[in-house]
Amino acid sequence: MKKIIFFSLLLFAVSNVNAQKTNKPVGIISTGAAVKKFYEKSELETMQKGQLLELYIERIKVLVNTLPYIALTTKAGVTMQDVGVPDNVENNKALALQKQNTETFLNSTVDFQRTMTPYADKGNLVSSILYYESMLKELSQINE
Repeated sequence: MKKIIFFSLLLFAVSNVNAQKTNKPVGIISTGAAVKKFYEKSELETMQKGQLLELYIERIKVLVNTLPYIALTTKAGVTMQDVGVPDNVENNKALALQKQNTETFLNSTVDFQRTMTPYADKGNLVSSILYYESMLKELSQINE
């Protein structure tokens, strides 16, 4: 009898967990794809190359996570349904595959940047960060 009650409770718990797994809409652009702060050239020039490298990589990540989607949105958290893309298996699969490919690309890019960019001229690194920031500022104004 105890086994039957235990088994019934186990099945009930498993069915509740599965029932709570709803197909919650996923954002097209990751909500983590945002720059924490924009800098002035004078601020960047006072930083060490290690700090600049982290800012440089952060901006690359945001751009790579945003650029493929600018025809749909430039805002993090916007779902396919929000922009009129049908919520079906094919579209969800395509978005999931794109996110997986982006993650793979970013991992290899960040590894490369951590290996090569420390050899970059500090002035070039500062200029690159400022350029990326200007791109990000322009992206934020596309759909406004």
